[in-house]
Amino acid sequence: MNALRQLLEVDRAGDPMAHRGVWTALRLRKIAGHLGRFGLAICPNTVRRLLEKLGYALYSNRKSLCSRNPDRDRQFRYLTRQRRQFIRQHDPIISVDTKKRELVGQFKNAGRAWSRKAVAVHDHDFPSLAKGVAIPYGVHDPQANRASVFVGTSHNTADFAVDSICQWWRRKGCHRYRGTSRILILADSGGSNGANCHQWKHALQEKLADRYGLSVTVCHYPTGASKWNPIEHRVFSEISKQWAGRPLNDYPTILHLIRETKTDTGLRVTATLNSKAYPIGIKITPQQIRELSLYKHSVLPKWNYTLLPRQNGK
Repeated sequence: MNALRQLLEVDRAGDPMAHRGVWTALRLRKIAGHLGRFGLAICPNTVRRLLEKLGYALYSNRKSLCSRNPDRDRQFRYLTRQRRQFIRQHDPIISVDTKKRELVGQFKNAGRAWSRKAVAVHDHDFPSLAKGVAIPYGVHDPQANRASVFVGTSHNTADFAVDSICQWWRRKGCHRYRGTSRILILADSGGSNGANCHQWKHALQEKLADRYGLSVTVCHYPTGASKWNPIEHRVFSEISKQWAGRPLNDYPTILHLIRETKTDTGLRVTATLNSKAYPIGIKITPQQIRELSLYKHSVLPKWNYTLLPRQNGK
């Protein structure tokens, strides 16, 4: 045991003051080989038992460290107040985000599914073998426990995101929330619906606020807090379970699997294919930004703002 302690002292790393806060890069077989030089004949299994007695165990990395934004808790409290206010007035609240971009074709999909035999897929995920890409943009209505997913085939741009929201409003929202004049959108702080994306704000102004006469309030989750966005853990996680282990070999299959996503709490999901081409690299001019009818909230204005409908769209 003493020889093992001496060997570990040379190789170990980590925080010696923390409980089990040290680790070694040596493998069991190598440790057994090193101990053999001390004249100790020992097998790897015995090394394992001795390491456990010394307080060592096999661990993977644990994601527990985060760079907390000082305004994080304040934003969460403000988000809660905004949601309660909209719920009291029975005004719509939607949670939006883009799910991971998928290659369409006979490619391996994470997870396992019950089957009589394994499905053969390509051994590499080369884009050249794909039939296209699928970009699922989700709109989740937590008050109704319903979600709509719009599967894009082009690029994940702000115009694609806002077009998806507008489609949801025309097909579901305006009927479900008749007579309302405002909407609350919960979004991440990055990506196509990011807090610093001018194209996102410009598209919301022209396509949603002006066109439908809606006052559009947007509250962004702080950076690194997207997992608290309701659509992430209430919709996207369920879709991932639904198509786990099943190749997404064509668009009808993708739409079918999304539509089959259901939960015991009553969640139902619709899916629509959007084949429109969305160019990237569109720049919003300073003049267009100045013309926005944008009201920044007094609380953390970088994450909270409202776009008011402009008269005659100007």
